[in-house]
Amino acid sequence: MKRQIPLERVRNIGIMAHIDAGKTTMTERILYFTGRTHKIGEVHDGEAVMDWMEQERERGITITSAATTCFWRDHRINVIDTPGHVDFTVEVERSLRVLDGAIALFCGVAGVEPQSETVWRQAEKYEVPVIAFINKMDRAGADYFRALGSMERQLHANPVPIVLPMMNDGNLEGVIDLIHNCAHIYDDATGEKRHDVPIPPAFQDMHDQWYKYLVEKVSEVDEVLFEKYCEGAAISKEELIQGIRRATLARAITPTLCGAAFKNKGVRRLLDAVVDFLPSPVDLPPVIGVHQDEEIVRKPSDDAPLAALAFKVMADKHMGKLVYFRVYSGIMKAGSYVLNSTKGTKQRIGRLLQMHANKQEQREEIFCGDIGVAVGLSDTVTGDTLCDIDHPILLEAIEFPSPVISVSIKPESRNDSDKLGIGLGKLAEEDPTFVVTSGEMEGETIISGMGELHLEIIVDRLRREYGVTALVGRPEVAYRETISQSYDVNHRYVKQSGGKGDYAHVVFKIEPNPPGHGFEFENKIVGGAIPREYIPAIEKGILDAMKRGIYAGYPVVDVKVTLYDGSFHEVDSSERAFRICGSQAFKEAFLKCRPYLMEPVMRVDVTTPPEYAGGINGNLCSRRGRILGMDSIGASNVIRAMVPLSEMFGYATDLRTITSGRASFSMQFEHYEPVPASIAEDIIRSRNEKLRGAA
Repeated sequence: MKRQIPLERVRNIGIMAHIDAGKTTMTERILYFTGRTHKIGEVHDGEAVMDWMEQERERGITITSAATTCFWRDHRINVIDTPGHVDFTVEVERSLRVLDGAIALFCGVAGVEPQSETVWRQAEKYEVPVIAFINKMDRAGADYFRALGSMERQLHANPVPIVLPMMNDGNLEGVIDLIHNCAHIYDDATGEKRHDVPIPPAFQDMHDQWYKYLVEKVSEVDEVLFEKYCEGAAISKEELIQGIRRATLARAITPTLCGAAFKNKGVRRLLDAVVDFLPSPVDLPPVIGVHQDEEIVRKPSDDAPLAALAFKVMADKHMGKLVYFRVYSGIMKAGSYVLNSTKGTKQRIGRLLQMHANKQEQREEIFCGDIGVAVGLSDTVTGDTLCDIDHPILLEAIEFPSPVISVSIKPESRNDSDKLGIGLGKLAEEDPTFVVTSGEMEGETIISGMGELHLEIIVDRLRREYGVTALVGRPEVAYRETISQSYDVNHRYVKQSGGKGDYAHVVFKIEPNPPGHGFEFENKIVGGAIPREYIPAIEKGILDAMKRGIYAGYPVVDVKVTLYDGSFHEVDSSERAFRICGSQAFKEAFLKCRPYLMEPVMRVDVTTPPEYAGGINGNLCSRRGRILGMDSIGASNVIRAMVPLSEMFGYATDLRTITSGRASFSMQFEHYEPVPASIAEDIIRSRNEKLRGAA
């Protein structure tokens, strides 16, 4: 089978935005106008093609990212529709890791919202070129230019309009196309029919002003156009498109369009922009990996050795484990053997599939630049590299945030016990931000995730997909422990029991690491004070102690350990002895470094009528919140605050009471902060009482 579409005409894109900005609605329109579907599925009717999970259709939100493929202007567009709710931000993270470009959707009324900032930062992290679409321009209060301003202020972006809205008494009649010098007029209320006309005289001045702005903005960041602009030479439509493309790929500008996806307005112009401005795999730098500490570069080509990254795992009741992957070079073939270089194991590709949401099309080959699904990779998890056996390469893995909230869970009956373990194991394999651990009480299981909705969906999936009825405890905050000063520890572990004894001796320094830097272990031993084969055991012992916690029983973060001396015994030393010694030494040192508790702090945005702002501010302050500011958007106020997660339980009920149900709020994890000493004492006392009760 030969490639049908040249690699230069392939686009891998994701649609990202705040919850309820219209991502799935936009994806449904893209599928309809490209001929992929023949009927538009609506989110509010629970019939969206891309929202295929029962939980998504019931709640009207996207929970898991869904992939599909469509065609426009002889280009292949692989689309991933991502969730907007902060609890499922992992889906955006791993999607952006494998995508070449993205569409950022913003609400024409609200502009940049909290999760918009999060996904924008994720796109910046992976250096993904972005085009923006200001959606919901048919809504009362929509303001295209205010939304552009919020992008500049809050995202520090450089939005450059390439279309302008033609508003008539609050109705979006069409858009002015600055590049093609015409107006796209929508003929009816559904927006499906469109015809192009010369720019109406009433909008000509606005066109001229913003066309000049477009040329100036692109010329500022593109040398080719800058030269022509300075010479006063005319710039053709093709030259302008190429200039915008170069500036977009360099992430110097964000081409911005507008419309109303629900009314089908602006969607076809957006598809043209995807083809014109977003990159193909060959427009981006070659992928870089390593093998045996040597850097390896793989160019995007079907003829290069295979290099692919597994970015998502899903369990299918009929086919078993499905592994989503992106091919960066070479061709993935059904029935072939590949090397999982992350695990160092050889695995066989059973079947290859092309996904359309949850529908599958069998493929014999997945070409370079494409996104596919493999069946049969039992040992592969998210972030693993799949490559040619004879040409090993290890690609950069995907980093995921730590869970911030936990609940205890136990089966309602003994018959559910085994099914619970199996279900939790499969769900944890799918979702790297969902963690399952053992609790302090015998037989207790703790599940941790990114928020209450995240864990609620997990429990619901256990019931529906695995037939498990579970009893769930009240939510608990995922606190962390760290230290505020350094300490040098000299610790010996000696144990004699008649025969062969245990001996290990370590000398290391423990010190604080900057916030967010996690754990760092450095070996500075010169000579043979401790044999090299025992060094990893010391690190494992330290990690054992960190996992269980020392100060209050919570995991330890942001600590650096530098091992610089020690000793061993020819007969009595072993990996086990050094592991125990490392753990004991770390516990001893940790308690002498002025340890303290840290708690997750959430960014809270409350949208409210102005008359309730005072009461909301007071309530947030009573929850140890810090008010960051208040903005006016239309007839509403948006209060922005930082509040500890532990104080936010039950907030939805309080907010309804204060505002008679007229306000709404969104919340997302921002960072960890030290817990005030008096509150930390209460937390530790409560935890100790729980442990005593369990004993």
